[in-house]
Amino acid sequence: MINLTPDQQKKREKTELVLNNIYNLPLIPKIIVEVTKLLSTESVKNPDLVRVISKDQGLVTKILSIANSPLYGIPRKVTTIDFAILILGVNEIRNIVSALSIIESFKNKTDKYLDQKEFWLHSFVAGSAAKRLIEDFGEKNSGETFIAGLLHDVGISVIHRYFHTNFVSILELVKTHGKSYDEAEIEVLGLTHQQIGFMLLEKWNFPVSLCDAVLHHHDPSESKTESNMVAVVHLADYMTQKLGVGGFEWDKGIELSQKAIDILGFKDGQAVDAFIMKYEDLFKQQAEYMRL
Repeated sequence: MINLTPDQQKKREKTELVLNNIYNLPLIPKIIVEVTKLLSTESVKNPDLVRVISKDQGLVTKILSIANSPLYGIPRKVTTIDFAILILGVNEIRNIVSALSIIESFKNKTDKYLDQKEFWLHSFVAGSAAKRLIEDFGEKNSGETFIAGLLHDVGISVIHRYFHTNFVSILELVKTHGKSYDEAEIEVLGLTHQQIGFMLLEKWNFPVSLCDAVLHHHDPSESKTESNMVAVVHLADYMTQKLGVGGFEWDKGIELSQKAIDILGFKDGQAVDAFIMKYEDLFKQQAEYMRL
């Protein structure tokens, strides 16, 4: 629990006022609205889904890029959207489109303060890695874990779009005063990007476990759910830095939580390191895939 100063508390209240006005999603591209509406029907037919998704080549490209990601773990090359739906299933497509709609909603123009491509790649790698890890740990909620990993830093995107002056101030505090990003976010906004992401996803009725993973992805010890999802998203985020693939500036210096080590059943830090190195080649394949 973070204890706020009176000044930080006032900033938090001001930040929450702004967030209250964006609780309704910003305008989502029409195509994603169509796809989401179609996916919400019980009797959705694959040809209808193919027809709607195919209207937007950008959406097609993102879905195929996720499906063919080495970390995502599909054994066969997915070259068409109809094959993607066939091999992934409607529920998995729903998960992907839901996550992409959130990311698209808060996307701002790339500037010198945040490279949207770098942000997307980090989200993409973290989400795919989290999905792969949760499956390797024998869990079945890989689709939800993928969304949690993909959206774990959505609060950063929200700050960049709706609190841009504050975003710049946060970077200044980090670069010139040596503060951590969390410390700078609290000082400027009274809230961290984890808290902002959590507040919005909770308002939109995302599953409790997913919201919890977004809120505590930097520190699973704060989680009240003890869920593997929190620990796995944290581990996936850590691995992007440890293995140097899809890393992100805001995670520099990230340390692996002892709580995550305990939840996932590792004996000690050495056991974790040995486990992570088993994924080194897979992450290298992911890096090559992203370069292509």
